[in-house]
Amino acid sequence: MSSEALVLFFIVGTVLVGGAILFSWYAAPRSYNPVKFEPYECGIEVNSSAWIQFNVGYYLFAIIYLIFDVETVFIFPWAVVMKEIGMRAFIEILIFFFVLVLGLIYAWKKGALKWV
Repeated sequence: MSSEALVLFFIVGTVLVGGAILFSWYAAPRSYNPVKFEPYECGIEVNSSAWIQFNVGYYLFAIIYLIFDVETVFIFPWAVVMKEIGMRAFIEILIFFFVLVLGLIYAWKKGALKWV
């Protein structure tokens, strides 16, 4: 792809996206009712601040879950081609699992898996 085509593609993309944003800003209905700007919590009026402190353990637990969730994304393609590649694929997945188990042991030792 030539540099002129790339620049043209960038300009057309920018104009289309910018035009869509400007059109939606111009055409969208607006309401300046003060009730519209209040947070909604199941129809109950808010009587305190919405900014509250959460235990950081919940975030750590969620991050660990995401790490092991991504692991399953890598296992499916490996399982599909494992028979074609052979022993090399098996050794690579063993190394992958070893690194994941090390991460799990580290999180366990740090207490990230304790639900407080």
